[in-house]
Amino acid sequence: MIRRTVEISREPAHLATRDEQLLILRCEREPQRLPARPANLAGSIPIEDLGVLVVDERDTTYSHAALVKLAEHGSALVVCGRDHQPCGLYLPLSTNTQLLDRLDAQLSASKPCLKRLWQAIVTAKIKAQAENLSHDPASQSRLRALAARVRSGDPDNAEATAAQRYWPALFAGIERVGQPFRRRPGDRDAAPPNNLLDYGYAVLRAAVARAIIAAGLLPALGIKHRRRDNPFCLADDLVEPLRPMIDWKVRALAQRGALGLDQPTKAELLLQLSAPVRVGDGFGPAQVAIGRYIASFVRVLLGEQDALEVPVPWYGQTGDERLTEFDDDPELSTLIGTNEERPEGWHESRRRSQTGQKPPEVEDDRPCT
Repeated sequence: MIRRTVEISREPAHLATRDEQLLILRCEREPQRLPARPANLAGSIPIEDLGVLVVDERDTTYSHAALVKLAEHGSALVVCGRDHQPCGLYLPLSTNTQLLDRLDAQLSASKPCLKRLWQAIVTAKIKAQAENLSHDPASQSRLRALAARVRSGDPDNAEATAAQRYWPALFAGIERVGQPFRRRPGDRDAAPPNNLLDYGYAVLRAAVARAIIAAGLLPALGIKHRRRDNPFCLADDLVEPLRPMIDWKVRALAQRGALGLDQPTKAELLLQLSAPVRVGDGFGPAQVAIGRYIASFVRVLLGEQDALEVPVPWYGQTGDERLTEFDDDPELSTLIGTNEERPEGWHESRRRSQTGQKPPEVEDDRPCT
């Protein structure tokens, strides 16, 4: 089942629940009692279908029962502040039956293992950034070459080197975007499209954090990020290869002159959670790919898999036309969590060898356990 992403931003609402449905009521204050069919009912959503709920309306209110149901069904709630940027994240406590085993594997992961994981993540991120620069062959070629040289743990800081070339090249020549473009994350005074990037990244991060919790992992224990005041270091690590899919969409929006964080623009960014992403030999919607990605991360920690299957944004490249339904994986629901069924929508390419991609070479092949 592919979870839905829903945004509430057009008018004040009250969120309640009945019969496993999330009720969205048009009202400015919480009603005392709900009739069988409220006259102010704007819509309802099966809570089990809800993956990420984004609320960008300051006067929205919630019933306690609605928050409980969201947690019980593993849904993530993202709330936005005055600047319309996500500022809070509500996630359920993990109900994974293998929670202690996962935490033990995460806490005992060796440094060589973590360094190899970070190498794979950085390599995939830079490759994805290069794919976004088809309009600048010279910069694209340099990023591809840089990705091929990433070493275990990225001691040369190839990630930062790539960013220095990537950001100016990504938005080069686009009207209404200051040249050269400078990425300033989290800066409310930064020039657009920094605002669109921040919004898209925050929603993507919430989806990754949700999958991490469902897998029974500790989100504060990261691979590279280690800030004491960050409860989602692991999400910040694992989201890195997915960021370029937001970049690609923001570039397209900037080319159309859509630089304001209005409802239509936010809707397009939220749809990126349904955009196709490749993981291993298959591809499917980003939310499904994230689950498979986290499952691969768990397998690496447990010593059941050597190389991390890192997600790659997929733009319908040649060689991937013929598709078949992705083989059902009975282990995935266990790896992700007991309250998660195997999502539909996965497909597998019949041409597995078309890409010719190989895992990045490592400097230390000792297992994680």
